[in-house]
Order: sequence, then C-alpha cells, then structure tokens
Amino acid sequence: MAEILVLYYSRHGNVAALAQMVARGVEEVTGMQARLRTVPAVSTVCEAAQDDIPTSGPPYATHDDLLECAGLLLGSPTRFGNMAAPLKYFLDGTGGLWLSGGLSGKPAGVFTSTASLHGGQETTLISMMLPLLHHGMVMVGLPYSEPDLTTTTTGGTPYGASHWAGADSKHPLSEEEKRLCLALGKRVAETARALARGRAAD
Repeated sequence: MAEILVLYYSRHGNVAALAQMVARGVEEVTGMQARLRTVPAVSTVCEAAQDDIPTSGPPYATHDDLLECAGLLLGSPTRFGNMAAPLKYFLDGTGGLWLSGGLSGKPAGVFTSTASLHGGQETTLISMMLPLLHHGMVMVGLPYSEPDLTTTTTGGTPYGASHWAGADSKHPLSEEEKRLCLALGKRVAETARALARGRAAD
C-alpha cells in the first residue's frame, strides 16, 4: 500500500478533525493509505524541548515521513492569514530534502481552519503551497466540479479544504466541509497513484 502523509498542526482540534476527514478520503482510493503525523508547538522565547512522542494523537513527523510518502496533505490553522509557526518551523528544516529533490514530483494538497468566515483561509492555504512549490511538488486543489464548492456557506475553497470554526472554535465540521475534505484526500491519492503508474510504464 502506498502512503499519503497527512501532516498538520492543530491548536483546538479543528485542523485535527479536518485531517481525519482528509485521511478518510485518501483511504477511499484502492491501494492507498493515510499516514497521520503532527508537529510539536514551538516556544516564542527559545528553542523548547518536547518529548519524542506526544501525549495523545498521532506521532510527530520526521523527514523520513516526507521521503517515504507518495503524496502530502498539509494542514494548519490560520495565523493572520498565514500558516502557524510550528508547521512553518518544521518546513523550514527541510532544506536537505530540497537539495536532494526528495519531494519533487509528488502531489500535495492543503487544508485549514479559521475562527471567522473571512479569516484568511485562502491566503493561509497559499502560504502552505509556497514551500511545497519550492520543493517541486505537484499542487492539487478542488475543482468547481465539486458541487459543494459553489453552495457552501461555511468553509471550502478551490485552493484546498477549509473549515469555519467560529469565535469559540467549537463549530463542528459542516456536511459540505466534510465532503470537500474527502474529495481533496481522494484527489491527492488518485493523483499519486496515477503518477506512480506513469513512472512504472516509462
């Protein structure tokens, strides 16, 4: 089974809920499996040490997870229209993978959650795309052939899946948001499978 890495940072659990739905979409594709990973929080004043294994949830990601995956789904809450610092910190440490081309040619998609409906969802998604494009990854979005994209009154963008969590971060995922997460996971997995078949045929 080929694996798609679902890598995310979540503060209040909303991005984690998105990650679970995206992973379900991955596993709807025959021969594909999701590998869930997260990243630790970072300190604002110094480099803080974290245990190697989190107290709950999926393990922390390593560079090996990136090397071994057939594709990547990257998720973060928004921070002033940008990805959160813990995820950026992890990506900033992948220079060695960039030099070796370890991610080049692999498909990737992105997802996010915001407290307000217009809280920078699309710019946050684009901020996650930028380092992935520098790595040579093949970006996968959500086409308007997904009917929920034109009718949703919660989250959902052509740049990737998204969620409107509310000011208290307690809004559950809407049915439209869930379906768009499934669609994104499925599209990245299908793209990874098609690319692998293409390489095998060469």
